[in-house]
Amino acid sequence: MVYKKPFVLRLNPEILKAIEKWAADEFRSTNGQLEWIICEALEKAGRMKKKQQYRS
Repeated sequence: MVYKKPFVLRLNPEILKAIEKWAADEFRSTNGQLEWIICEALEKAGRMKKKQQYRS
């Protein structure tokens, strides 16, 4: 099992609402959607290799 470190994230309510809707549209949890968005951004920026074990 992969350890995931919890942390607090403060978001503008409008941003959170948009992420919650996007997550629901793709059958993900809000947390899962945020993790996916971050992973995609890291890959696109060349900060993390594709297909690593950071995805849930």
